[in-house]
Amino acid sequence: MGLDNPRAGAMAPVAIVLLSGGLDSATVLAQARADGFVCHCLSVRYGQRHCAELDAARRVAASLGAARHEIIEIDLARFGGSSLTDASIDVPTGGIAPGIPSTYVPARNTVLLALALSWAEAAGARDIFYGANAVDYSGYPDCRPPFVDAFEHLANLATKAGVEGSPFRVHAPIIDLRKEDIIRAGLRLGVDYGLTVSCYQADAEGRACGVCDACRLRAAGFTAAGVPDPTRYQADGLT
Repeated sequence: MGLDNPRAGAMAPVAIVLLSGGLDSATVLAQARADGFVCHCLSVRYGQRHCAELDAARRVAASLGAARHEIIEIDLARFGGSSLTDASIDVPTGGIAPGIPSTYVPARNTVLLALALSWAEAAGARDIFYGANAVDYSGYPDCRPPFVDAFEHLANLATKAGVEGSPFRVHAPIIDLRKEDIIRAGLRLGVDYGLTVSCYQADAEGRACGVCDACRLRAAGFTAAGVPDPTRYQADGLT
């Protein structure tokens, strides 16, 4: 179903959508809305290097008709352990290498999904959407299908709703798509990727560095999809 074809009836179900402000989560929000959900978006200021992605999340939520958008704050930077939360660790810029990169934030996605689960249960929602991708990604363990399945299992063991027979579903609709296929799907669903920010070290204006893993994957996706890349870069010639 397209964005103009929500589920019939006045009581469309609510879904909690984790929205970072990047390309993947914007596509997932568009898909959730296309599937007929009333979308409540959750973004988190977790101590990341910049707030440009949260500004992007606001734009995306408004553009795609989110019914509600919450931005909450936790401070994972207090623990460190990642180049995204510890300024003393450089973001890798030499190209995508084997192994789990320093941009992995310890247990971040487990924490974010737990927050989404808390909101879902409080709101009476039973669906959580999450932009995990296990194809074109940076090797994060919490973006793989076994993790998504395990968290859904946990959600139904750890909540009043789950044990009383009203189970939760964790949707990861782009988990097996290549970046170019994500982009094509998003364009069909009306996503304006010019509103999004994917860069790990974007500047205050939301301009991308062009050399981190996220920038490389994003740029390669637009090239493979054969569509113009709307990303704004910090310097001319960066792709």
